[in-house]
Amino acid sequence: MVDYSQITKSISLEEYGIKNATVQYQLSSDELHDLTIEKGQGVEASSGALAVNTGEFTGRSPMDRFIVKDDVTRNRVWWSNVNIPFESSKFNALYDKVVNYLSNKEVFVRDCFACADENYKLNIRVINEYPWSNMFAYNMFLRPTEAELAEFTPEWTVVNAPGFIADPIMDGTRQHNFAILDFTRKIALIGGTGYTGEIKKGIFSALNFILPVFRNTLPMHCSANVGEKEDTAIFFGLSGTGKTTLSADPNRRLIGDDEHGWTSENTVFNFEGGCYAKVINLCEENEPDIFNAIKRGAILENVILDKNGHVNFADTSITQNTRVSYPIDHINNIAVPSIGHNPKNIFFLTADAFGVLPPISKLTPSQAAYHFMSGYTAKVAGTEAGVKEPVPSFSACFGAPFMPLHPAKYAEMLSKKMKESGVNVWLVNTGWTGGPYGIGTRMKLKYTRAMINAVLDGKLGLYNYDDYHIHSVFGVAQPRKCPGVPTDVLSPRATWNNDDAYYKTAFKLSNAFRENFKQFEGYANEEIRRGGPQRYAF
Repeated sequence: MVDYSQITKSISLEEYGIKNATVQYQLSSDELHDLTIEKGQGVEASSGALAVNTGEFTGRSPMDRFIVKDDVTRNRVWWSNVNIPFESSKFNALYDKVVNYLSNKEVFVRDCFACADENYKLNIRVINEYPWSNMFAYNMFLRPTEAELAEFTPEWTVVNAPGFIADPIMDGTRQHNFAILDFTRKIALIGGTGYTGEIKKGIFSALNFILPVFRNTLPMHCSANVGEKEDTAIFFGLSGTGKTTLSADPNRRLIGDDEHGWTSENTVFNFEGGCYAKVINLCEENEPDIFNAIKRGAILENVILDKNGHVNFADTSITQNTRVSYPIDHINNIAVPSIGHNPKNIFFLTADAFGVLPPISKLTPSQAAYHFMSGYTAKVAGTEAGVKEPVPSFSACFGAPFMPLHPAKYAEMLSKKMKESGVNVWLVNTGWTGGPYGIGTRMKLKYTRAMINAVLDGKLGLYNYDDYHIHSVFGVAQPRKCPGVPTDVLSPRATWNNDDAYYKTAFKLSNAFRENFKQFEGYANEEIRRGGPQRYAF
């Protein structure tokens, strides 16, 4: 590991419009940790990790994410309530205001890169107002060697000013915070929010445009790991579905926990150099790898500490979106470099709060494309104001807020790669069983792990008619038996002990799928449309 405390190179930010700044360049993780505490912006937890509060925003603000509409993006981006256009002139004026705000201040600058595959490397310069934001960039992006730093030329720039407050009327934003991508100037401009996830998601969104348009590579919001036989497994899923937890397997090497590319050479590479995991209800017994990664060098966000610095992971008084970021080498068993070959299994993870989807089922190619474009999970009561019962939540490609192109483009690329590689695709319900949220119980993690291990060991890979039951509503193939899992758990209907209530709820969810998919019907072929659930109006 490079000792960044020994880096003596200095840089000027005049070319960015930031004048007379005190530039803290390429500080080490330890230096940034200590500076944050000295400035009163964080405290040290008993584990040695740095604990910070991100302020007003403890999560992304999707309605305040914009893309500059210009010659690069005008006819390529899927303009929608996810990809909101922003005028070039407004961006330029706002950028000038932000860099003027950062002038005459102490700022923290980091040169780093994304994409572990050398053929796809993206050089990034991150300019931060706060030291802990720069430490987050150290954790989450790939860290160059001293030799690489000596010849480093940034291609993209992240300008991050949490303390800058926009004027919506003057600046063209929706409110005082914003995250804006300009693909012509190659800048991610972030202001008014201390939530660090906006930094990594800005670059992720940029790569989700660059890779498919210019590099014929599929970008994926997924985690990935690789086994002893070099078989790569990919885990798609929205926040809270288990993407990070299930990919952190002590018997398999972790490639990465959130963002990857799948190349035409059939390799999978990590975009990042770290992990950004939810820590709500974290415990060592269930998630030992993540729990033990929380040590000096990690950053805990918005957690509650007792007087001795111990974290109460069950306390969500600040937010349910409590987080930790840490360099990937805080995990013991990792792939070096963060690249895998020959993907064999893809898992679509969903936390079905309706409790009607099977805990695991095998998908046909048409079903895989349909479910990928749908990107289903569910919100449960208490997570948002006004939510009294489970609400279906769809996010195309399991990451719509970060996908600048139309979802059909990513689905077409995935379908093509599935056919070329012969990969198996599985739908895994990490949500509820025995009834919906409030009646049933959350699927036991040990059962989900057992089902995934059975797939990876080849014990569920054979598709024999007698081994599977075709779900009468969703049409997916659910296994009748699985090592380490009680047989009745494999049938969601059987866990309810009330067929009428089960089917009423199942058809309610299937109708939600069909209603959501109407937006894609003009872009999806008949094969993909047949991958959806049965038509029924209850």
